[in-house]
Amino acid sequence: MSERYKKSEALLARALKTIPLGTQTFSKSKTQYPFGVSPYFIKQAKGCHVWDVDDNEYLDFVNSLAAVNLGYNDPDVTAAVRGQLDDGVLFTLPHALEFEVAEALVAAVPCAEMVRFGKNGSDATAGAIRLARAYTEREHVAVCGYHGWQDWYIGSTARHRGVPEAVRMLTHAFPYNDLAALDELLLSQRDQFAAVILEPMNVMEPKPGYLEGVRDLTHRHGALLIFDETITGFRYALGGAQEYFGVTPDLATLGKGLANGYPLSAVVGRADVMKLMEEIFFSFTFGGETLSLAAAKATIGKIQREPVISHLRRQGEKIVAGLSRLIAANNLTETLSVSGHPAWSFLLIGDTPRYSQWQIKTLFLQEMFARGVLTLGTHNLSYAHGDQDIEHLLNVYAEVLPLLADGIGGKLEQMLHCAPLEPLFKVR
Repeated sequence: MSERYKKSEALLARALKTIPLGTQTFSKSKTQYPFGVSPYFIKQAKGCHVWDVDDNEYLDFVNSLAAVNLGYNDPDVTAAVRGQLDDGVLFTLPHALEFEVAEALVAAVPCAEMVRFGKNGSDATAGAIRLARAYTEREHVAVCGYHGWQDWYIGSTARHRGVPEAVRMLTHAFPYNDLAALDELLLSQRDQFAAVILEPMNVMEPKPGYLEGVRDLTHRHGALLIFDETITGFRYALGGAQEYFGVTPDLATLGKGLANGYPLSAVVGRADVMKLMEEIFFSFTFGGETLSLAAAKATIGKIQREPVISHLRRQGEKIVAGLSRLIAANNLTETLSVSGHPAWSFLLIGDTPRYSQWQIKTLFLQEMFARGVLTLGTHNLSYAHGDQDIEHLLNVYAEVLPLLADGIGGKLEQMLHCAPLEPLFKVR
């Protein structure tokens, strides 16, 4: 047992007795955090810092899988939630917060004319797909990116156990930045596609004209275009990637940063399509839960009032530039690179002739965690990340990258204090 993570490992052993994987989320589990060199339970968070159950402090660049974009325990959001708590959480009839937040989304998001709420991003993407199928009276779906755990999507990945074959046959993946491949896919089953759904950007930037081309191809084939903005919403711009890139889809799904960590998601889009929500079944007991709606109202208001979006971009640009310099200085450009939008950038790790990217990533995580930086290889920035935090991150990278260079050079096995990670499934 690791002394640094002694309590975490003990709690993990206890949790595994009653919870598969020991937690509710794959990305927070031992599949992503190598055993023996990782924390497993956080007890407290403030701003961009978290403390694990062993009282180790971390500068957090995971930010609850990009759900926290203002910072943990943001004072404005916390005050709004506490104020609403006195009035109640859930009622027999709707609360005015439902339409107040819907109105704010309609004002902010280019495609939004009407809104329905869920709790997770998977709720929203599944609802959007059902809506598109009802509107077009078609069944097939083209997908690019990660869209949640529901059967309609996860059946198209390696994690498809338990998904009926008939459902799997309706979902078809296409590569990003390749219009010809999408056109070929849509032609392969002409007039059968209800929707094209994609993350408008994740690891790679869209080529000039790509998103416009996806929109035009989708409409030419009689399908609806859905942007999955679960992460890009309230991060690239207040109105998401569709505002940032100037391409408006028919529908969009929002989540994560919508309520700064409170459980809320949304399907938004054209009124003529969204009106079908009255005919399909998309209904949740907790869909109008008021604490999350109060958090969303406060979050949107703060992004409108303060330079949240420009701050995320500016701080992210410092990381991208500084890390790129360090990669070059350590002669690691054949193995490491930086990609993505500054507010959501990625350290990409490649295989070498001797080591897999998973072995290298394990060493990377081991050394970053030991130095008090919580990361999974992405930089999910929040408004709470100040200049000193960015400087600290780059200083840690300056210590860790030479170690990676030594490891890749042939010492990795003896440098690892744990078993290497194994791939879960590729989503991007």
